[in-house]
Amino acid sequence: MRYLLLVCVDPDIDPGEVGDIEEWFAAIDRRGARLLGNQLEPPERARTVRVRGDALVATDGPFAETKELVAGFDVLECDDLDTAVGLAALHPVARFGAIEVRGFWQG
Repeated sequence: MRYLLLVCVDPDIDPGEVGDIEEWFAAIDRRGARLLGNQLEPPERARTVRVRGDALVATDGPFAETKELVAGFDVLECDDLDTAVGLAALHPVARFGAIEVRGFWQG
């Protein structure tokens, strides 16, 4: 099953505190679990899009005011949620931020 890891951080955290993210990538790649991942641009460069009636409403920034922001993502292929959670726990950001783990809809 595929899982999305949303990497969430406090924007006031120094990126230098992350640790060796490349080491995590290498460990996950050795397991053959990481399918895709990337860092995201800052929220100041984001747009939130809504359509209300016939009107397009695009606003600057993220869709919600939160202390943490989504800084990146990874897509993993794992046997189950517990395995995905275990791999997320190894992510350097898990030590000071949060990693949200969500399965892809199996409908």
